[in-house]
Amino acid sequence: MNVLTRNLTQTLFKYNGAGLIQAAARSFSAPALDGKEIEKLVSNNKVVIFMKGNPDAPRCGFSNAVVQILRMHSVKYDSHDVLQNEALRQGIKDFSNWPTIPQVFINGEFVGGCDILLQMHQNGELIDELKKAGIESALAKESEK
Repeated sequence: MNVLTRNLTQTLFKYNGAGLIQAAARSFSAPALDGKEIEKLVSNNKVVIFMKGNPDAPRCGFSNAVVQILRMHSVKYDSHDVLQNEALRQGIKDFSNWPTIPQVFINGEFVGGCDILLQMHQNGELIDELKKAGIESALAKESEK
């Protein structure tokens, strides 16, 4: 067992005053990734999402909705599963100053989560935002026909 695993699962025992020993679970969180590491991930592709699960198997409805929206636009993107890495999960929240997952970045800039991406999709702003990044949306092509 490595030190991090041992620290994350450490259990402390204490005397409760009545002659009994009680176990008290103590939780530790892994340190978040620093901003430079997150910046590299965010700038690795024009569109990057931090989600629960992966595009083929989203592990929450909000992550699934983001994947479906990007699929409708035929957008290629990088994805990062925050459930596989607690340091990444906390690091991206700190980096964007946004408390929830999924998180979407376009051209290195934080766009928002599921609700914002859905709203942008519905009102056409997502097509414009993708265009600014040099990405032609499949829905824009379709509407031109």
